[in-house]
Amino acid sequence: MLLRCLFALALALPQDPILAATPASSLPAGVRTALRQAGIPTSALAAEVVPLPAQGQARAVLSSQAHAAMNPASVMKLVTTYAGLELLGPDHRWDTRIWTTGEIRAGSLHGDLIIEGSGDPKWVRERIEETFAAIKAQGIERIEGDIVLDHSVMTITPRTTPFDDEPLRPYNAEPDGLLVNFKALIFTFNPDTALGVARVETEPHIDGVSLPAQVPLSPGPCQDWRTQLRADFSDPLHIRFAGRYPAACGAQEWPVAYSDPAMYARRVVRGMWLAAGGKLVGQVRDGQRPASARLLLHSPSLPLVQLVADINKFSNNVMAQQLFLTLSVQADAPGTFEHSRQRLAQWWRTRLSAHPVPELDNGSGLSRQERIQVHSLSALLRLAAQGPLAEPFQNSLSIVGVDGTVKHWAERHPGSALPGKAWLKTGTLRDVAAVAGYVESRSGRRYSVVAIINHDDAKRARPALSALLEWVAQDAPSDTSARKRLVQR
Repeated sequence: MLLRCLFALALALPQDPILAATPASSLPAGVRTALRQAGIPTSALAAEVVPLPAQGQARAVLSSQAHAAMNPASVMKLVTTYAGLELLGPDHRWDTRIWTTGEIRAGSLHGDLIIEGSGDPKWVRERIEETFAAIKAQGIERIEGDIVLDHSVMTITPRTTPFDDEPLRPYNAEPDGLLVNFKALIFTFNPDTALGVARVETEPHIDGVSLPAQVPLSPGPCQDWRTQLRADFSDPLHIRFAGRYPAACGAQEWPVAYSDPAMYARRVVRGMWLAAGGKLVGQVRDGQRPASARLLLHSPSLPLVQLVADINKFSNNVMAQQLFLTLSVQADAPGTFEHSRQRLAQWWRTRLSAHPVPELDNGSGLSRQERIQVHSLSALLRLAAQGPLAEPFQNSLSIVGVDGTVKHWAERHPGSALPGKAWLKTGTLRDVAAVAGYVESRSGRRYSVVAIINHDDAKRARPALSALLEWVAQDAPSDTSARKRLVQR
């Protein structure tokens, strides 16, 4: 009777390229133990592990709740970056263009300088400095008019409240048609024990903001140094550190989202132009390029294939959103989240038609609305592994123990088999812990792995994800061999 029931169940399984092999009750022992110790039920975990290459009727060595719609957190960036590589091409570049009105005479521009944004995800300090040097090389040292910032390539409705009520976290930076340096300030603290102070350097140059040059040192261990600084960012024109900096911390950096993002680009562009030796008679303001403007020069971005590595390895939310919005930018229409959702959904139906379209919001995973099935994300990983973009896509993922968000894996997991053998994208929200990517096992076999936990205490269950990855690295299916023999009989 049991065998007849098992046979009937097998016939009832949906027709799918990957056949599930393992029920939730047969999760690897290490995974079950870690979930139990964290107080997280197995129902909170969805996972799928498939050997590569997986073409046609392949068999998953583990598939648990793989068709449940889960919030993937930053793992959703895999969808955005792979779609971007296919739709835009790995060599795609954003082109920030510089225009002028009026004439250039004797080192002065008798008119306005217009910086027209292209949605470039990484128009950062170094690139801005290069652009300003190129402007000066065109004979402009002094601008008699204004510097006009044109953001119109994208239409974005700003959020009314920061995500997770953390307004100063850099991940709260919102996308922009002219995104300047991620809308963030980086404070660097360098202890000078002889003087008893830590010197404070701030980048990029920002005009009209009072910034501290130093802060007193304190003795004792390096613990929670940011709290000890007693920073006050409430006034965007006067930033203060009322506390002390522990000398034991050595040199440290603190990236902070500027508290007045609407004014950030104007203040930074002015500050950097003046720091470059330029002069400005007028103001820096937002506006659109007039039809009569003349093109002065181009400031092309790095190719997309390099930028997706920044997005995935370092889980850069605003860069992911810039890429997502670019999917709907057209010559006669700005990019919007709604139109990008439509274009990505259309691409998905073409490339992964057997799987439901993910529920998309902004394409970065910094969302309470985004949802995807583990089975669908697993299919995307296998699609990517079989195509011409396999190498650049895999190279965009963090290499365990080497770089990105899993650089320090070996320090936290002594004796792990994963360093140098796994390429992963991690995802974290207060109620989500996720991982997806590729693992090369001790036998040399490669697997696609996706695991997502949705639970109020998801962060406590990260050891379960680590246990799953280590299980895969040991060639995975030992826990399920008994059931396979039963089904085969």
